[in-house]
Amino acid sequence: MLKEILQHKNIILASGSPRRQQFFKDMDIPFSIQLKEIEEVYPNHLKAEEITNYLAELKAKAFEGSLQENDILITSDTIVWLNGNALGKPKDKADAVAMLQKLSNQSHEVITSVCLTSTAKTEVFHCTTQVTFTVLSDEAIIYYLDQYQPFDKAGSYGIQDWIGLIGISKIEGSYTNVVGLPTELVYKKLITYV
Repeated sequence: MLKEILQHKNIILASGSPRRQQFFKDMDIPFSIQLKEIEEVYPNHLKAEEITNYLAELKAKAFEGSLQENDILITSDTIVWLNGNALGKPKDKADAVAMLQKLSNQSHEVITSVCLTSTAKTEVFHCTTQVTFTVLSDEAIIYYLDQYQPFDKAGSYGIQDWIGLIGISKIEGSYTNVVGLPTELVYKKLITYV
């Protein structure tokens, strides 16, 4: 359905995430991938979705002046928000261990912001999902990090991985958002965006 609506549009996904790319394939949306390196730094006063909104827009600004009339650029950013602090991607294994220890036996929010940009307009929206972990033993954390190497993921985990199967007791909101993209919201926004 959306494929027909977008047939005269060129969808550009500015994400190296294999999970986001797979979602677009699964939603039957034709797209190309274009990546631009940016430094993902945000002002210290920003909180929660303010951070992801800022970073999603920052990623879009890297394409300023290069978009054609039929292009729709999609940029996004995801963080884990725990007790008033943002957990991004881990710096190294020790950082990943520390993050998962903090998430153990706690509820946190996964926030993803998406920015749709064309030559005519820009729209930013976000989705928040609450995720609760059971107690994670140090042995389980080390096993997970060694076996699954989740160092490219916010909060050092993927809900679709082993740790999600054995450690997540509750989720409130969008599952795909926790994987990295709130697909139902993106689909709905793309229909109205065109």
